[in-house]
Amino acid sequence: MPLSPLRFAPIFTQNRWGGRRLPAFLQQPEPDHPHPIGEAWVLSDVDGSSSVVVDGPEQGRSLRELLAERPERILGAAKPINGRFPLLLKFIDAKEELSVQVHPNDEQAARSKPGANGKTEAWVIMEANPDTSRIYSGFRPGMTAAGFVAALESKSAPSALHTFTPSPGDCVYLPAGTVHAIGADILLFEVQQTSDITYRLYDWDRVDAKTGLPRELHVEQGLAVSNFASGPCPAVKPRRLSETCEELANGPYFTLRRHIALKRFTVGASGECRAIVVLNANDGSQIQWNADVDAIRTGDVLLIPAEVGACEILPAGSTTILECGLGG
Repeated sequence: MPLSPLRFAPIFTQNRWGGRRLPAFLQQPEPDHPHPIGEAWVLSDVDGSSSVVVDGPEQGRSLRELLAERPERILGAAKPINGRFPLLLKFIDAKEELSVQVHPNDEQAARSKPGANGKTEAWVIMEANPDTSRIYSGFRPGMTAAGFVAALESKSAPSALHTFTPSPGDCVYLPAGTVHAIGADILLFEVQQTSDITYRLYDWDRVDAKTGLPRELHVEQGLAVSNFASGPCPAVKPRRLSETCEELANGPYFTLRRHIALKRFTVGASGECRAIVVLNANDGSQIQWNADVDAIRTGDVLLIPAEVGACEILPAGSTTILECGLGG
């Protein structure tokens, strides 16, 4: 049976720093607990958290199952990375600041954990508070390893980092080795390599309410993979590809484009795997492939298998879609 665009159930995670905006945005039932929700993994092949198809002929099957059975139909000429889908897509709702952290590159990750990937990532800001929200991305100009160590020891690590007030629509591209943090009152989309290695360098001197202890830090490991030559990582300047499409990122691990349109437009490409993230769509909006159509709505994330190829988006009013592709 031919494949179609695949829609997956979000996987919510409880985080002490999270908010409560994600279920409503993703049009999912409100959880029956009062705990904050920091993340929704919307396309995942992380061990133990593989996304599951929610409708259509493949309903109930996981991304891991589909990839193991028919990798070329999903990925085309691209290959699984250590048997996994190469990317993890998520939304993050940060009511409080996340820790100052850093991720290794592929070589460094494999040395610490055989078979592991590094983590390069990109963020697209959806909501931010102009008075309280900050993004920390890379070091201030001229910051040295010694200077950052001194800032860690004096509990002033954020002062060593490049920081700015984000606006909705901003994109931040963070290569592995970039020290970073998401500030308070921010809702964003993230695309990253499939990786679960994070080194926390500073956690705002918070104490866990249950244990009375601060969270574990990984200063030695984090300093070893931090790129002190990279400097600041400001918001990227999008590259205009057409009247309705702009490129936000084009790197070795993923590509990221944004479409804003009122009329029909194309996503995907023949023989290539893409994922689309619907940030805004009115009722009646659709995706069309071959002779088939399906409704799309705000919060939808669809994986377009390479076998499906290019699709048409049929907006019912102004529509904003992010399109993620696999890197070269």
